[in-house]
Order: sequence, then structure tokens, then C-alpha cells
Amino acid sequence: MTLKPLADRVVLKFTEAEETTKGGIILASSAQEKPQIAEVISVGPGGLVDGKEVTMELEIGDKVILNKYSGTEVKLESEEYIIVRQSDILAIVE
Repeated sequence: MTLKPLADRVVLKFTEAEETTKGGIILASSAQEKPQIAEVISVGPGGLVDGKEVTMELEIGDKVILNKYSGTEVKLESEEYIIVRQSDILAIVE
């Protein structure tokens, strides 16, 4: 099964959170921050959204930074994804 986003939506998969601090302290999973960097898995077609033309600027495989609490989390075949609008993505990491 695959996720195919509609309109200006993007399917992302979070990168793994850091398990140690710069000082070498190992963090428990409950103490780790929610990661904000994710990889683009799938991109919607764009088009007319809320009366405005939206051009998709992302490509599959891009690493992006998104708003901390945006999107809808989805679990599919034991993998966790998040679906967000392109406007919730703040930057592409190069």
C-alpha cells in the first residue's frame, strides 16, 4: 500500500532523533525532542487550492524542516508518516 497525497499535501517520514547530546549524555526516548527534519516520500500534484494556484516546489527525497506541531500522523504497514500542506514546510535542507 502507498500514500498518494492530494492537492498541496506532502507525505513525510521523520529522520531519527538524536539519542545523545553533544556532551555525550544518552537520552531516554521520552526525553528526546520531536524531530523537525523529515524526508519527502510523496508529493501531491498541486493545482487550484482555496482559489489560488499552488505549484509544488518539493521533490521526493528532499530533506525538509517543518513546523513543530503541524500535519496529521499516519501509521501504515508499521511505518509512521506525517501528511502536511506544502505551506507548513519551512525550508529544504541542502
